[in-house]
Amino acid sequence: MIYIRSTLFTIYLSIFTIIFGVLSGFLIIFPLSWRWKLITIWNRLIIWGAKVICGIRYQIKGAENIPDQAALYLAKHQSAWETIFFPLLFKRSLTYVHKKELNYIPFFGWGLASVQQIAIDRNSGRDAMLQVMEKGTQRLQEDRNIVIFPEGTRIPVGQKGRYKLGGARLAVHAQCPVVPVALNAGMCWPRQAFLKKPGLITVSIGPVISPEGLSPEELNQRVEDWIEAEMRILNPEIYADQLS
Repeated sequence: MIYIRSTLFTIYLSIFTIIFGVLSGFLIIFPLSWRWKLITIWNRLIIWGAKVICGIRYQIKGAENIPDQAALYLAKHQSAWETIFFPLLFKRSLTYVHKKELNYIPFFGWGLASVQQIAIDRNSGRDAMLQVMEKGTQRLQEDRNIVIFPEGTRIPVGQKGRYKLGGARLAVHAQCPVVPVALNAGMCWPRQAFLKKPGLITVSIGPVISPEGLSPEELNQRVEDWIEAEMRILNPEIYADQLS
């Protein structure tokens, strides 16, 4: 049954991705605010399809921590699910910092590029960081949220990657509020897996952290400490055999 549902969902996902990918080419004539509202219909359809077809439900913990101003969200990354869901969760349009290769994916990449994300070349080192600082500050000034996955890639459930400093450096540079986010989407939508499992995803939003008076290293450590502690609250059974 899981295989059948996952197959149906993959077909459903592919159809709407092609439709909205083609549509994105025509949206360029509209203001960004219109483009954002139209493109994120795709996100709503996919999250709805994951729920109805695959039985993937979700709940939000700490929604009251979402600030009423543009902020930098530093989030756990386990699955494609959260990248689809985040544009629906926060109170304003958002910008992902992502590898530029994603823009080259047919249909999906076209839609991504149409809403002015920050695409970087990970191999360019310092130039990539300067681009994040410059464009990230600009997006925040435009009253847009920014989402960065500090571990850099999807991490399997129960594991932890190295928390890179890029997001914390941007926050200190722009002096913007930082919101840590923990989640367990990988329980239902595993990393690089075809099969989607029914279940309840929890997205936990932490208290705002002010970068004032903190170095990037100190800020990054606070984010890591909160996220990793929260992961053990969300799924204690997974971490039961690990040292705290």
